Amino acid sequence: MPEGDSVYLLARRLDRQLRGRVVTRSDFRVPRLATRDVSGRRVLGHGTHGKHLLTRFEAYGDEPPATLHSHLRMDGSWSVTGVGKRLPGRIQPDVRLLLALDDGRTAHGIKLHDLELVATADEHRLVGHLGPDPLRSDWDADEAVRRLGGDPSLPLVTALLDQRLMAGLGNLWANELAFLTGVSPWTPIGDVDVPRLVERAATMLHHSATVPQAYQVTTGLSARGADHWVTGRQRQGCLRCGGPISVAAERHGDPANRRTWWCPRCQPGPGPEARRRATC
Repeated sequence: MPEGDSVYLLARRLDRQLRGRVVTRSDFRVPRLATRDVSGRRVLGHGTHGKHLLTRFEAYGDEPPATLHSHLRMDGSWSVTGVGKRLPGRIQPDVRLLLALDDGRTAHGIKLHDLELVATADEHRLVGHLGPDPLRSDWDADEAVRRLGGDPSLPLVTALLDQRLMAGLGNLWANELAFLTGVSPWTPIGDVDVPRLVERAATMLHHSATVPQAYQVTTGLSARGADHWVTGRQRQGCLRCGGPISVAAERHGDPANRRTWWCPRCQPGPGPEARRRATC
């Protein structure tokens, strides 16, 4: 699943491609939005909150400024085709949204999830439940510390994946942060230095999103096979000690229990038997 830095970079790309363009035709291919239309509106830009993408349009006629909310989940994407170009036929059935632009290009939302179109003033209805996001200008580290520490018994990886506590961290970051903290992913979060954890998480996520060639590199080494400490390294072993990497399978439909990698030698503590099922 794309993480907060993935969606942030997508928003910047879409800004370069769409910001300032006027929509000449829109086609929403999901039942609840089938009669909605953003034709005539200018694209003001794209914002993010955690893994959520917010495409903002200017007011049009008597209608106030509007925001299109979307979530990529595991398989969503955006594609912008040039003048006279079309998506391959095999992709056409997966298009959920089409925006024709005044310069002749077309934006396609492919397999997008949780599509909603609301007045921009009502964005809070869609993302107001999310925790602080290090990639937003309103980032509040103290609030993230407060939320993450609200239940000291919560397993570390569960807390990091709960978007209500701190938004933008996904499976990769949860695994790598547990390793860098030096504890098992299922260590109670009350047993770790939460302010230090939040500082490290925010720094790494921001670095990944804003520094060229640093995207999702957690080790400082961008060479293939050396960019992660434990994630995906069950065949190569721990990058630090060389010992075997353990893997706990994902619990289907449970966002708090994605596939988890850890090094038992470098990360002492409880095992996956301490997992807790998500409540959201």
